[in-house]
Amino acid sequence: MAEHLYIPTTKDRKGIYEAIIPQVEALINQETDLIANLANTTAVLKEAFSFFWVGFYLVKEAQLVLGPFQGPLACTRIAFGKGVCGTSYTQQKTLVVPDVEAFPGHIACSSLTQSEIVVPVWQEKKVVAILDIDSDQREDFDQVDQLYLEQIASLLGKTQKW
Repeated sequence: MAEHLYIPTTKDRKGIYEAIIPQVEALINQETDLIANLANTTAVLKEAFSFFWVGFYLVKEAQLVLGPFQGPLACTRIAFGKGVCGTSYTQQKTLVVPDVEAFPGHIACSSLTQSEIVVPVWQEKKVVAILDIDSDQREDFDQVDQLYLEQIASLLGKTQKW
């Protein structure tokens, strides 16, 4: 599995998520290194959906610090409560933002980002990281994305040493 990823040729996101989640689980269960597993998870999501940007922000030193990602350069540090990621952290919930321009305090790491979904990664009742996915299309994320990305975040929270 380490060098092979099966992605269905359908455009149905639900079907793609259902195909990649067991592969992500197998991938992270075979490796003990957190950074390697986060890096491969971002690669799987980027490859499967061609999202504009996929990455993790890790909770460090009372802020969010950029971790493994796929896409253009990104903001390195985000304060709790700032932007979509910082707001997701302080509100302790997934945020689906159909139009980032309409989100108060949005941090524009890239002017090409149009919509965003941000998912907390939980471990032992605390948020240890944020999964951040940006799209260059407005209204690109919905409840299907939220459901399956929360499953991926849960897998990472339960199986990794943070």
